[in-house]
Amino acid sequence: MSTPIVEMRNIEKHFGNVIALAGVSFDVHPGECHCLLGDNGAGKSTFIKTMSGVHQPSAGEMVVQGKTVTFESPRDAMAAGIATVYQDLAMIPLMSVTRNFWMGREPTKGSGLFKRLDIEMANETTMAEMRKMGINLRGPDQAVGTLSGGERQTVAIARAVYFGAKVLILDEPTSALGVRQTSNVLATVDKVRKEGIGVVFITHNVRHAMAVGDRFTVLNRGRTLGTAKKGEINPEELQELMAGGQELAELEGSLGGTV
Repeated sequence: MSTPIVEMRNIEKHFGNVIALAGVSFDVHPGECHCLLGDNGAGKSTFIKTMSGVHQPSAGEMVVQGKTVTFESPRDAMAAGIATVYQDLAMIPLMSVTRNFWMGREPTKGSGLFKRLDIEMANETTMAEMRKMGINLRGPDQAVGTLSGGERQTVAIARAVYFGAKVLILDEPTSALGVRQTSNVLATVDKVRKEGIGVVFITHNVRHAMAVGDRFTVLNRGRTLGTAKKGEINPEELQELMAGGQELAELEGSLGGTV
């Protein structure tokens, strides 16, 4: 297998006396979708924020393309090619798809007093990148607020890919979507993976993970319970691992199998 783009080695994160991550190891390779599963409170959010430069780890090592790195901010992570698409998407609904796509990175033409937004280039690029992802917009000036949840996810993913993401972290991208929108987002994840980008897919939905995942790592109370490749584990086993199978079995035993 290829060298991982990103490796997280024995990452710990403490908030005072609270241990949010207790030695988590995780990596992602080019063209791979590595799913990180866990229930609420498992440590998924803290892990994402540590990987994307929001938090600095209390202990452990982060390696990007073979070099040990320290991220002081999300900007450092983005410069290293790690892009994160959060659940809230950080988009402005009343603004156009083009404006949201280029937000903070607007292309310009001219110089000095004549420097201005290159709207033609911005519009053409936005339409082309969205078409690549299977979304045909009515026009580049279409407001983001008129798009479906799945299409908004695709705008955010397309933007990250266009601006050079080597690793794309997706935070619960299908959690609030219907069946059709979910399948569109999963298809987009597959397209991104085929471009050689590593995808970290955070979810608590085993079915969605199994649809696109190449490897699966389960988090529970800030620890990894194990990693399995596609074909090594079935959905029921993954669900049980995520729910804390051993604890559940013990509870069933103590209650006489009534759980």
